[in-house]
Amino acid sequence: MTAVLLVILAASALLGYRVISAVPPLLHTPLMSGMNALSGITVIGAVAVFAAAPEGTEGWAAAALVLASVNVVGGFWVTERMLRMFRDGRRREKKEDPPWR
Repeated sequence: MTAVLLVILAASALLGYRVISAVPPLLHTPLMSGMNALSGITVIGAVAVFAAAPEGTEGWAAAALVLASVNVVGGFWVTERMLRMFRDGRRREKKEDPPWR
């Protein structure tokens, strides 16, 4: 059973890498926002696993919860930073209105 799970993990990691590497840089910010929403589902799953963790596996379940939470917080932080970069660029290019308007 463990070997099957490791094969699934490796296959999903390779597939995820191939999909993300094919995305043009212009679409990274919208995709990051969408992935943050999906990562929130991961946190809910980690909470469910933590609540139903068998005896002796609470540490692993807690680690999964912490890592899922770090993923969500980090994703929102990076998205906010990227959006701030775009917003600052627009402000610099904005022309001043003429005084007669």
